[in-house]
Amino acid sequence: MTDPYSILGVPKSADADEIRRAYRKLAKELHPDANPGDKAAEDRFKKVSAAFKLLSNAETRARYDRGEIDGDGNERAAFHPGYAGAGAARGQTRAGGFEDISDIFSDLFTDFRPRSRARKGADLRFRLDLDFLDAAKGATKRVTLPAGRTLDVRTPPGVTDGQTLRLAGQGEPGAAGGPPGDALVELHVRPHRYFSRDGDDVRLDLPVSFAEAVKGAKVRAPTIDGAVEVQVPAGSSSGTLLRLRGKGFPTKGGKRGDQIIRVLIDLPADDAALKSFAADWQPPKGYDPRMKLR
Repeated sequence: MTDPYSILGVPKSADADEIRRAYRKLAKELHPDANPGDKAAEDRFKKVSAAFKLLSNAETRARYDRGEIDGDGNERAAFHPGYAGAGAARGQTRAGGFEDISDIFSDLFTDFRPRSRARKGADLRFRLDLDFLDAAKGATKRVTLPAGRTLDVRTPPGVTDGQTLRLAGQGEPGAAGGPPGDALVELHVRPHRYFSRDGDDVRLDLPVSFAEAVKGAKVRAPTIDGAVEVQVPAGSSSGTLLRLRGKGFPTKGGKRGDQIIRVLIDLPADDAALKSFAADWQPPKGYDPRMKLR
């Protein structure tokens, strides 16, 4: 014999709202859709449902409390056999009760019904490698997705290494008429052999000759837009910085960063004339190239 109050975990003095809340909590925990393949949970769910069916009906609950029916809704031997109340414990309509236990299921288990609703498809994730200049100026690259489908990915100018682009509707198909998922493209920018990126600026080490550094000169320097002529000031040392305005990466505000050129004096190896000049050259009085380090 089962006690519906014990099954629901409520005292005999519990009101209808307490019984309903206890049932909702247990039913959500034990519902077969939440516990696939769990026979013990399924059996408990059936007992909880039967207990609620009996106690949610005011008349059958009163009959149980008076001892006229047992916890399964069966007539006790001492009660008049012609009374039809036992059927009420099996779901027939009684005054003050629920017309059908499906009333409470209609709003209780909506979270267990996603199979019948349209669902968005899964997102696809993949990596796209870009050359430095393609990242700077933008490019269109064709990639092959699972199942052989191809997709043209247009990267905007100025993308960063590790940035992810979301292509709406290019993922897996949806279920039950749902929309497709998205394609998430993670960008990886390959290093350049002489350019590097510093925020929105481009950096370049520019080798110059000894004579160009001493006397000053116009020399050609590469930029992401192509080669340009830059003026190396006379008396430039290695480490002198030159700035080319607007020659960097595009910014969100529609402008561009700069290109920062670092001058590096490049000397020929084992040059006799340069060695001879250096042997005769006397620096100005007080000159110390390492004074800043003292």
